[in-house]
Amino acid sequence: MTEPAPATVRLWDPLVRLCHWSLAIAFFANWFFTEEGEDWHQWLGYWAGAAALLRVGWGFVAPGAAAWRDCLPTPARIAAQLRALRGREPERHLGHSPLGALVMMLMLGAMLMLALTGFLMEEIDYFWGDERLEDIHALLADALAALVAVHLLAAVAESIRLRENLPLSMITGRRRVPPG
Repeated sequence: MTEPAPATVRLWDPLVRLCHWSLAIAFFANWFFTEEGEDWHQWLGYWAGAAALLRVGWGFVAPGAAAWRDCLPTPARIAAQLRALRGREPERHLGHSPLGALVMMLMLGAMLMLALTGFLMEEIDYFWGDERLEDIHALLADALAALVAVHLLAAVAESIRLRENLPLSMITGRRRVPPG
């Protein structure tokens, strides 16, 4: 006799998943496949900026795990997660963990700043050819790449630790119900 499938709960709504995958695709396409200043680079940047703005706004009115109130990475929450990790205590968050929320918010902020600096460089004559702005844009892109790497490594590590495919929840919108 086979074991019943574990119960799941709806976690990520379609808007959160659309924003997530829009940001991921735009970032990877711009990082690996387009050249600075190309039309595709600009349009993907504008798309990513719009998706990031939408996600930030949705966080103020969204239900459940997508709401900022449910995942705000306060110093107390981050300290509790770090203590649990150091002590190898089991700790499970249905949505973002405090550290995961911090990285997610930093990625959204970096994406918004990338969109803004890219817009200023391309659309506002005053900033045309401003090397400082170009340097800031490049630094933000590098910082976002580092945050993406942390995000991906943490998703894999937590999936292994929890014995659950966490990235799958960003595809299906569902996650296993925690035991107990």
